[in-house]
Amino acid sequence: MKGSDLAELVALAAIWGASFLFMRLGAGEFGPVALSAVRVAGAALVLLPLLLWRGQWGELRRHWRAIVVVGVTNSALPFLLFSYAALSISAGLSSIFNASSPLWGALIGWWWLRERPTAARSLGLAIGFAGVIGLAWEKASFQPGGSAWAIAACLAAALLYGLSANFTRQRLQGVAPLAVAAGSQLSAAAVLALPAV
Repeated sequence: MKGSDLAELVALAAIWGASFLFMRLGAGEFGPVALSAVRVAGAALVLLPLLLWRGQWGELRRHWRAIVVVGVTNSALPFLLFSYAALSISAGLSSIFNASSPLWGALIGWWWLRERPTAARSLGLAIGFAGVIGLAWEKASFQPGGSAWAIAACLAAALLYGLSANFTRQRLQGVAPLAVAAGSQLSAAAVLALPAV
């Protein structure tokens, strides 16, 4: 691994982890819906000018229906669910459950796209889920009235990420990534705008 790859990986981990801290701090102040709306609206405001500058608006227009689905399943609902969970569980615990996203993606790909995993990948899935459960077991309260709803929200968000990844691969392969990113954030902002108000 090159030094630049390692630096990018560390930067990505810091940014990704910081989003859970931000949700933990902001959910109580803004509320889950408003916080999620601010996140996607801010992202849309940054990405749309880049999309126009690169001349890729046409791609967004051609594939807008599928991009809206990605906006709802990959941004609006997961951000809302994680923000709701942040009201009662720690940022670290939320991020542990988020780590199950690629595992859900593999299971959904197996079920929906008929991509049967090899024996090694099946073992990897089992180890991955066991790792998430093992890391979360001590910190999570599965008692009624505890953090059960927050944990369910995190797992639902991770499952939606897995669903969205497979949907994107099936319906938006070859579409400019910037068009998908900008369009999904714009559509998520539109979906969350009215509830946020």
